[in-house]
Amino acid sequence: MRSRSQATLIGLTAVLLWSFIVGLIRAVADHWGAVTGAALIYSLASVLLLATLGFPRLRAFPRAYLFWGSVLFVVYELCLSLSIGYASNARQAIEVGMVNYLWPTFTLVAAILFNQQKSNALVIPGFILSMLGICWVLGGEQGIDLPGMLANLRQNPFSYGLAFAGALIWAAYCTVTARLANGKNGVTLFFLLVALALWVKVLVAGDGPGSIVVTWPALVYLVLAAAAMGLGYAAWNVGILQGNVTVLAGASYFIPVISAALSALLLEAPLTAAFWQGAAMVCGGALLCWVATRSRT
Repeated sequence: MRSRSQATLIGLTAVLLWSFIVGLIRAVADHWGAVTGAALIYSLASVLLLATLGFPRLRAFPRAYLFWGSVLFVVYELCLSLSIGYASNARQAIEVGMVNYLWPTFTLVAAILFNQQKSNALVIPGFILSMLGICWVLGGEQGIDLPGMLANLRQNPFSYGLAFAGALIWAAYCTVTARLANGKNGVTLFFLLVALALWVKVLVAGDGPGSIVVTWPALVYLVLAAAAMGLGYAAWNVGILQGNVTVLAGASYFIPVISAALSALLLEAPLTAAFWQGAAMVCGGALLCWVATRSRT
């Protein structure tokens, strides 16, 4: 039996693993294609989850959780992987990932609005700070620059739109499953469904322009991305069930900054000072929302 501190440490490794996801998804997409690469990642990650968590006993799951959890999880993961895969370049992939990391703020606000989570007035400046942070990130070197931000968004509205929709959908998933899951965890099933959806897309519509390049670096990136996905969820599951949830929740709100730093190194994409300022604002906003909920709990 693990001690609470050991379980918390295992849970914290999930934060590190997930921080690699944006850079690794983009690296895999560069070699395998956006859809095929994502399908391979989720397929291999599903195998890792089956080996670590096993397949859940579906009869013990609430039906409403199975339906809504499946739909929301699959749609979110499609938004995440394809928004990064279809980004025009490495810098844009990191920006898209930052838009997706609005989900902690959205999740806390949704918990307050729909799950009767108690909070105080700090949630308002927290939400505003997160949104200003994204505007700062997308504004380029000038920080908040509306014409620059709109020009940036017009370069690839599909990727940015998917990332923003994904942040909202993940907040909905967290809110719904908190009410319906009854302590159950269907992540292994959900990953299998994501992989299936992506393979259907590959078989029906193909993977768009470009050719698949199978090399040793491509295989290494694929294995690392699948491990970050699958083992990250497995480690998080251990931490949440047996570790210090407060520590894990607080640490998870630093993922945007850690992810941007690791992605910049992995993809060799230099980031401006304005980007880092915006990323810090996104993290700060999420932390303010978290503090707002903790103070009345």
